[in-house]
Amino acid sequence: MRKLEGPVSIGVSLWLAATAALHFYFNGFGFPEPLKLASLHLILAVPPVFLLYPARQTSPLTRPTALDWVLAAASLLPSLYIYLNTSRVYDRSPFIDPPTLLELVLGTALVILVLEAVRRALSIVLSILAGLVIFYMFICHLLPGVWYYRNLPYNQVVDILYLMNGSGLYGQLTVISATIVAAFLIFGAFLQGSGMGRLFMNVGTFFAGRYTGGPAKVVVVESGLFGMTSGSSVANVVVTGSVTIPEMKRMGFPASMAGGIETAASVGGLIMPPVMGAAAFVMAEMISVPYVHIIAAAAIGAVLYYLGIFVAVHFQAKRLGISSLPKNEIASLRDILTDIHFAIPLVVLLTLMSMRYSPYFSAFWATVTVVVSAWLRTHSRMGWRKVFDAFVDAGQTICVIAVAITAAGIITAALTNTGLLLAFTGIIKSLAGDSLILLVVLVAASCLFLGMGVPTTPAYIITAAIGAPLIAEHGMTSLLSIHLFILYFAVMADATPPVAAASYAAAAIARANPIATGFQAFRMAVGGFIVGISFIYEPAITLDGTLFEIVSATLAIASGIILITIGYVGYTDGRLSFWLRFALVLLGISCALLQAVPDAYRAAIGFGAIAAVILAGRWYYRVSSARNTAPQTQANNGL
Repeated sequence: MRKLEGPVSIGVSLWLAATAALHFYFNGFGFPEPLKLASLHLILAVPPVFLLYPARQTSPLTRPTALDWVLAAASLLPSLYIYLNTSRVYDRSPFIDPPTLLELVLGTALVILVLEAVRRALSIVLSILAGLVIFYMFICHLLPGVWYYRNLPYNQVVDILYLMNGSGLYGQLTVISATIVAAFLIFGAFLQGSGMGRLFMNVGTFFAGRYTGGPAKVVVVESGLFGMTSGSSVANVVVTGSVTIPEMKRMGFPASMAGGIETAASVGGLIMPPVMGAAAFVMAEMISVPYVHIIAAAAIGAVLYYLGIFVAVHFQAKRLGISSLPKNEIASLRDILTDIHFAIPLVVLLTLMSMRYSPYFSAFWATVTVVVSAWLRTHSRMGWRKVFDAFVDAGQTICVIAVAITAAGIITAALTNTGLLLAFTGIIKSLAGDSLILLVVLVAASCLFLGMGVPTTPAYIITAAIGAPLIAEHGMTSLLSIHLFILYFAVMADATPPVAAASYAAAAIARANPIATGFQAFRMAVGGFIVGISFIYEPAITLDGTLFEIVSATLAIASGIILITIGYVGYTDGRLSFWLRFALVLLGISCALLQAVPDAYRAAIGFGAIAAVILAGRWYYRVSSARNTAPQTQANNGL
């Protein structure tokens, strides 16, 4: 991203702040009708992307080029036309009333500009994916079998993507971006701008800093707390990793491992209640489930995910001989209480949502509460400059997420208005046959593939459209569990090589190899893959069951994650042999996922094996150490 200077910087900052402020106003006092809202959203969101993000690495980094200004101005016109002519969109009949030449030009231009904006601000992967889907619309009548669809003339393609009410560029996804997503991006920006990160850091050092591998465990706590408010795993890595990764390297963690720990912890923030990033709010809209039910269902899974990271960090630290943080770097209870007023906005948010207020209305008052509660202490008060900066940060994030979700809207419009959705679902269904586990694996692989370089929210939306109905046909579990499963794998894509945006960001900070960092993150995040699959087979971890079922299922999965983690780390009180590590991984997978054995039995077997490995290891290495020191002692006595 550019660091603009002079009047251009001031102008762009004012535009971004105004964008966020207008969305904030809508959250509290009502929205215009959907088409006007969606077009206004893109009027405000698309142009700044061309000014903030250079086209190439060789482009100027302190000022936009003449081409950037032209593209920014051009991106205003198509959405402005829709905003001023909403009656035209409402009154016409798609595919019957042909678009005018002006509408064809404007629609084509905006599609190209959105894909270019996504390429600049996010990743070329999403741009290519959307481009391929559009290309399919032109050649679908030439393809055989399940890929065939009727001939779509150029004007009908533009109709689907630009003019059809509720579809494409101004469809439901863009409306969700302008309402729920924008509301929580503003809320997260104000939380970060208020200094809440200091509370998260203090909580992390207080609870984890005094134990083995303290620096890394602090990262796990802090990144999880911070990540749930940022809504972006990459943003979380950049903000928290700039401090935590050098600290971990200073304490003795290898560079790639430090980056991997930060990546896994940051990615998990998007599945950590009570905020869970933007995708969970989109889920609430898509499946019409109250958000409070989603965060309740996701709570156990998030704990299990971070349990795996904690166990990995603990044994990696023991293997490397890394101890706790120095006492002077560990926060006291008084340090936490100094900033405890920052918890008030979260309480307000959860209270309003539990009272069934809309997510964006709840986020509006929670954001107001951030500013008000910040004034309870002198050191945290938000003056006009901090408020302005928070709006600027929110506006910038809104713009980036808006173009990503709009690109996802292009893809879903093509999927639903052609045979492409049926083609994908048909291929997956034919490969899986009647096997639910194979279907789950294929949908999970689709999530990881579509999530390569693609933000979590659009990756989740696209995969949910393809995979959720297929799994639902089996009737094994609820729609909520299915969507949580898809969300988890969309999130895990950010930590999965070879294309893992969060891992690349962490590797840049750690000055490590990106693939090695991604591999470390993948290992650290293994609990997320186990939990994701468990949502399908263990509805009890979504609190859908008796207390005994919930506890036994949770313990069974926890024991499996711990065994797998010990297996891949290969260390307790000393190095473990290869065959034992392999056996522990297999046993862990069985304890977590082998449904033929009751949960309680799997939990007992799993924790019994954990105790046996740790206690036997301590005894073995104590005896070995004694044997090794005895000859040395005798030699010293002889001397």
